[in-house]
Amino acid sequence: MSHKSRARQSAVKIVAQNKNARRLYDIFDRYEAGVELTGSEMKSIRAGRVSFKDSYIRFARGEAFVTGMHIAAYENAGYAGHDPDRDRKLLLHKREIDLLRGKVEQKGLTVIPISMYLRKSLVKIEIALAKGKKVHDQREELKQRAVKRDMDREMAEAKKKG
Repeated sequence: MSHKSRARQSAVKIVAQNKNARRLYDIFDRYEAGVELTGSEMKSIRAGRVSFKDSYIRFARGEAFVTGMHIAAYENAGYAGHDPDRDRKLLLHKREIDLLRGKVEQKGLTVIPISMYLRKSLVKIEIALAKGKKVHDQREELKQRAVKRDMDREMAEAKKKG
């Protein structure tokens, strides 16, 4: 690994992840977006006090907003606190917003946040174009995972005996 790639990896610090995203959605395209924040929100994010539960990206007036993301209030903010559940503007190129909005309107897809991380001193959100899984798809995936786990366990036991 070269020096530059090692430095680039260490510059990214994951603050929060949407743990339900892979379980509830089939994920297609991924994008990186900046977020418009206040000072007290930035402090809370650095402390890792972020929740993606039920959050999604919506489009209005040619802009993209993350809705439902909870950034806890910062205790030492004083009078300059923030609303923990407010919609936050995403910083994307206009062509990316148009492309995502078009896919969401035509194909019944949705855009969800996958993770939030710090790159250098900037907060970035990884967003993805996704389609909701049906309940039977989720059950099938759980069954397949259980079967694979059992097979791996039996293979490991067979290697020990043999």
